[in-house]
Amino acid sequence: MDPAIETQVEAWLSRMSLAQKVGQMTQGERQHITPEQVRDFHIGSVLSGGGSAPGENRPADWVAMNDAYWAASVESGDGLLPIPLLYGIDAIHGNNNVLGATVFPHNIGLGAARDPDLIRRIAAVTAKEILATGVEWTFAPTLAVARDMRWGRVYESYSSDPDLVASYGRAFVEGLQGSLGDGDVVACLKHWVGDGATTDGIDQGDAAISEEDLRRLHIAPYLPALEAGALTVMASYNSWNGVKCHGHTRLLTEILKDELGFQGLVVSDWNGIDQVHEDPLEAVVQSVNAGIDLFMVPDTWQRFIHDLTAAVEAGRVPMARIDDAVRRILRVKLAYGLFDRPRPAERTWSNSASYGSAEHRALAREAVQKSLVLLDHREDVLPLSKGARILVAGRNADNRGHQCGGFTVAWQGSSGNALIEGGTSIWEGIQQLAPGAVLDVDASDLDGASYDVAVVVIGESPYAEGMGDIRPADKKVARGSAPADLPKADLVPYAQTLQHRINRPEDLALIERIAARGIPVVTVFVSGRPVITDAEIAASQAFVAAWLPGSEGGGVADVLFGEVPFRGRLGFDWAGVDGKTRFTLGHGLSTGN
Repeated sequence: MDPAIETQVEAWLSRMSLAQKVGQMTQGERQHITPEQVRDFHIGSVLSGGGSAPGENRPADWVAMNDAYWAASVESGDGLLPIPLLYGIDAIHGNNNVLGATVFPHNIGLGAARDPDLIRRIAAVTAKEILATGVEWTFAPTLAVARDMRWGRVYESYSSDPDLVASYGRAFVEGLQGSLGDGDVVACLKHWVGDGATTDGIDQGDAAISEEDLRRLHIAPYLPALEAGALTVMASYNSWNGVKCHGHTRLLTEILKDELGFQGLVVSDWNGIDQVHEDPLEAVVQSVNAGIDLFMVPDTWQRFIHDLTAAVEAGRVPMARIDDAVRRILRVKLAYGLFDRPRPAERTWSNSASYGSAEHRALAREAVQKSLVLLDHREDVLPLSKGARILVAGRNADNRGHQCGGFTVAWQGSSGNALIEGGTSIWEGIQQLAPGAVLDVDASDLDGASYDVAVVVIGESPYAEGMGDIRPADKKVARGSAPADLPKADLVPYAQTLQHRINRPEDLALIERIAARGIPVVTVFVSGRPVITDAEIAASQAFVAAWLPGSEGGGVADVLFGEVPFRGRLGFDWAGVDGKTRFTLGHGLSTGN
């Protein structure tokens, strides 16, 4: 804590009315709040949900939008205080919401790279692409330690190894926040805490574990990131032994704030307080008293303001708790220098030509190269020869949307190439290195051609959060962070088994049809988690876990053709159909093995 900043915090706080304090504790979503409302209700923060974008979703549209919000937030006059607004987004693998961004591999792939310095550089580039859109705050990094591969958010986890996650957390915060200068953004550690420990991997479920295990496996990765100066932390949807984290005083206040000394702000997740209690007023009372400081209430922010004000006036929320929350919000804004920065339209990095640049994409390509894991290799089929007769097949071969996965332009991701601008699909990367290669997605023309080898790119389709869970259909998951324009309904699961041959039988059929012609098969598996693929591996001469590589599919081609070696190592165990571990954490072959 900087004494000079604390003096400023107290000066601002002494001038604030209850309405202004409650407004600072409120975060609405851009589709549900106007600049005029930001001014009139003294709103402290606005965010964009997944897929929510202004105008044509170009950097200039974002800059103009945040500029309007910022201008409204700093108006002065009767009953107004010029406190600049902080804008938040889920830029979790690059500035993935915006068209034309550099999209990095999802965390599961980065974990396989085992390279904290790479993470630091990725975070620094991500900060620049966030700033190009006039935005200051990203809800990243995710420090979940995923323990069950059925969880729909496994790909947001670097590893099941808390030590690896810890090393990445510090590096990512250092890359994003830097010296909190004009080239840096505000980081947010999430989700506090135990989201990767839920029973059966059910999203937003219950982490039924001891405090010893919670600390050893799930709190431990946060410690280096907190030491690195992360300014914000996001509460988790899950429960810990039956108590929702959003209303958990021990987790939010006693451990995070008191024991660990965290002085920044704690933000709720999307409508996360709604799960604390069925009565909205009671949910507000419990969550604010438990330690939430800033409330992500996308479309119910006016009700939140009414309820919190009423709770304070009724003595159910102490004014001391309100003042503590507002101190933390002001402290973050002052530490970041938000009061001294020019308006978004005039900032150094706004609309920067570096956004989506060749330099940034080169880093993403490096990340892809380092993340690929060679699980199985027989008959020395790799590396591929550029002069070989190569068939490229599979529904994920020429599909940038599938290789980017969820949280890319749209909340649940997309299919096809249209929304992922400026990158290369895996097929396009292969074509650049081997112009004679042939794309035949379903291998429908095997009769009329002769091939030396086939690259078959298969795997999962995009998903996010509870809609990515592997669970029985009768096990319900709350709507949680689904965008406000979706029906308030339970989220359907991705599938009911991790066996890929059951979920996507056409993928195995494709491999077997090609192999039946005597063509060696190199299978490239695009997925957000380890999936049971015994049959697909057995039918292939080489099997590559490509994870969700992002926009730069050329990095996959680089490794297949031996431009750079395989160096990725599993960050998770990979199970077999018998329920036993087939490939252990740390496994990864080099070409020739």
